[in-house]
Amino acid sequence: MGGRPPDPPGSSAPAATELVFDDFYHAHFRGLVVQLTAYTGDRGQAQDLVQEAFCRAYARWDRLAGYEDPLAWVRKVAWNLGHNRWRRLRTAQAWLLRQRETHVAEPSPDRVALDTALAKLPPKQRRAVVLHYLADLSVAEIAAQERVAEGTVKSWLHRGRTALATHLRDTFEEVRDV
Repeated sequence: MGGRPPDPPGSSAPAATELVFDDFYHAHFRGLVVQLTAYTGDRGQAQDLVQEAFCRAYARWDRLAGYEDPLAWVRKVAWNLGHNRWRRLRTAQAWLLRQRETHVAEPSPDRVALDTALAKLPPKQRRAVVLHYLADLSVAEIAAQERVAEGTVKSWLHRGRTALATHLRDTFEEVRDV
């Protein structure tokens, strides 16, 4: 009782191969589960990975039995399956994070007023003001980038600042009137 049923007559060769695989499986399953549990941190997942590796080994057992170290092949397959699992989980988590709705704070009233005032400036003045005050470029760097004289950039900056002051003063007066 509890043993294997006798092999049918004339089938001694396939039974010997199956018996060798069974012995191999029983001898190494627990050890591989311990290794993969340490790697994955989940005993159930480790058992599934090792079981899958042994299933793949069984499908190739005729060739694998001739290897010098078939356990190394099974171990490598189990570890690769574990690594692929981590990679799939990481990809899924990244995708889920991208799907999450993020709340962005609304711009402050000052920022809205500044953006509105900048939009009213002529393009060259706006570009000069943004490059100088937001990108921290010097007058010489702006002149080189725009291919104009430094005096032209200074003029754009002066006119831009004057226009911004007017637009922002008008905006703040409108806010006070409300």
